[in-house]
Amino acid sequence: MDTPQLRAEADAVLAELVGAPGARLREDQWQAVAALVRERRRALVVQRTGWGKSAVYFVATALLRRRGAGPTVIVSPLLALMRNQVEAAERAGIRAHTINSANPEEWESIYGEVERGETDVLLVSPERLNSVDFREQLLPRLAATTGLLVVDEAHCISDWGHDFRPDYRRLRSMLADLAPGVPVLATTATANARVTADVAEQLGTGGGEALVLRGSLERESLRLGVVRLPDAAHRLAWLAEHLHELPGSGIIYTLTVAAAEEVTAFLRQRDFQVASYTGRTENADRLQAEADLLANRVKALVATSALGMGFDKPDLGFVVHLGSPSSPIAYYQQVGRAGRGVEHADVLMLPGKEDEAIWRYFADTAFPPEAQVRQTLSALTDAGRPLSVPALEAVVELRRTRLETLLKVLDVDGAVQRVKGGWTATGAPWEYDAERYARVARQRAAEQQAMRDYVGTSQCRMEFLRRQLDDEGAAPCGRCDNCAGPWIDSSVSAEALTGALKELDRPGVEIEPRRMWPTGMPALGIDLKGRIPAGEQCSTGRALGRLSDIGWGNRLRPLLAENAPDGPVPDDVLQAAVAVLADWARSPGGWAPNVPDASARPVGVVAVPSLTRPQLVGSLAQGIAAIGRLPYLGALAYTGATGTHAASRSNSAQRLKALSGAFTVPEELARALAGAPGPVLLVDDRTDSGWTLAVAARLLRRAGAEQVLPLVLAAAG
Repeated sequence: MDTPQLRAEADAVLAELVGAPGARLREDQWQAVAALVRERRRALVVQRTGWGKSAVYFVATALLRRRGAGPTVIVSPLLALMRNQVEAAERAGIRAHTINSANPEEWESIYGEVERGETDVLLVSPERLNSVDFREQLLPRLAATTGLLVVDEAHCISDWGHDFRPDYRRLRSMLADLAPGVPVLATTATANARVTADVAEQLGTGGGEALVLRGSLERESLRLGVVRLPDAAHRLAWLAEHLHELPGSGIIYTLTVAAAEEVTAFLRQRDFQVASYTGRTENADRLQAEADLLANRVKALVATSALGMGFDKPDLGFVVHLGSPSSPIAYYQQVGRAGRGVEHADVLMLPGKEDEAIWRYFADTAFPPEAQVRQTLSALTDAGRPLSVPALEAVVELRRTRLETLLKVLDVDGAVQRVKGGWTATGAPWEYDAERYARVARQRAAEQQAMRDYVGTSQCRMEFLRRQLDDEGAAPCGRCDNCAGPWIDSSVSAEALTGALKELDRPGVEIEPRRMWPTGMPALGIDLKGRIPAGEQCSTGRALGRLSDIGWGNRLRPLLAENAPDGPVPDDVLQAAVAVLADWARSPGGWAPNVPDASARPVGVVAVPSLTRPQLVGSLAQGIAAIGRLPYLGALAYTGATGTHAASRSNSAQRLKALSGAFTVPEELARALAGAPGPVLLVDDRTDSGWTLAVAARLLRRAGAEQVLPLVLAAAG
């Protein structure tokens, strides 16, 4: 193949792709394209964000298709980036489609176009690789006809990557099934030496040694800084005072969904055009938020890691982190969205005292203990039929998300397989690699320490991040706040601080009740299934705040921590609970909208018995009763029948099993409910799964309460 001619053809495709006549691939980009098209190699490209990895695989696709190759398959976890890439491909005359969770109604027509050879590029989310239909019907045909396989965000393949995704490990089988000579490109901007070696080894599956093309991770447009402020109120106030000073439009990252929603609401009150972007955001709202940021109709998206790297806006002017991520590699990934197509962009971190508590709260990602893994395998073996995840929950003490991740890992290891109707054990031998899991856990702990060091370092911040990614050319940048001095004013006015305090002091979030019993309870000997009868449900309740928010969450986490001493409810917390009740009474429909007299006040207050915080819960319930001039009817009785009803981080079926028979209604309380039928307030310290409130409400409704109105201090999540 004539190299000069191929290079000229590649540059012409690039010019069409970027809409710039005369555009040329850089030498490092051309090296990657040549490896794929001329040499038909497998290559791992580790390059900084904005280097132009998508240009490499789109140019390679066009050249390979012209030479009779099959379609390019791109595996990418980033839905937003998928949408950007489809639009970019169309500019170069490349016909691209995407298959992901957001467009199931289009899958059939897309499958047809792929089979007819009418698609040049198929972008697939990694979750599709573990879909039974996709894996059994389309994946074998794709492996046989693929002209180029692209693995985007390839660090996800590795246990050592900051965003390991077991679905990605399915690529091993696809790599092994590719026709000889089919090139493979893996790309990432966030791989240290360990991740690079791991991914390169996996890329070689069935295709020889992979070529590694690694470049500098320097980002000359980024100016990094840290703004140290005393608390969440000061950080919110700082945003209100200084957001307008930041260049262009950008992203404000928060650690939790609750914080993103709080910050969005506050900034809107301060007349900023901002939008929230989290895992709870509906797909249509995400699309609108992306479009608004691209068009600079908003100053910022207030986002969780749901936005990730999956957004391509070259002129993004700033990234602010309200709270520190737990990994420097993840941090580098997120800040890499800024400054791709502009000379200067500001990157600021506003760390908080609550960051590490939030890291711990979301740290439920370690591989489960061996006993729980063996329990899962035994359940699948003993069943003799496929079991769904809800059915497994009845016999395995793991939360659903953790159980699903475990099954995917076991699937990749060959111990289980996903089939129609659920999961089955394969019978293949499987060893619990405790040493490997411990190494991964130690790596995560080291990453957290690195983030503490990043906040406190007096050395160059860009150099620090580059060294965390084993970038050999790391050197002082000359731009960050440590190299050139702080450039951002950290002051906060009294007026802005007052506004922030008012926002964070506002208590009250709704608690949605449980309406369906978990699947599989009859198998546990508990006769509960289907919909909870309307006459036994609790109503939508209230909590002072979520444990994951930056307002009341910061106050409630220490109060409800496992090692926190029990004691009477603090007066400010009690007064806040009373304020929540007052707002609740004034809300549409009042206390109990389903009771004929919608304005009816509760007839009394009932407490959930607590083994760990009896003084806190008891004083809260009695304090509310005294201030609200309501009878305190007492507490449900704890029977001790199941050992404990304390909240655990298990799944719904196991939690409900632990609660079955745990409570009873004392005779005195039953007489009070029967003698004064009406709504009752049910008071507890916190709700996690909602099953304690559901079980208690069922007992109270059966004893005569017309409505059960839950009030708790904190809601998880």
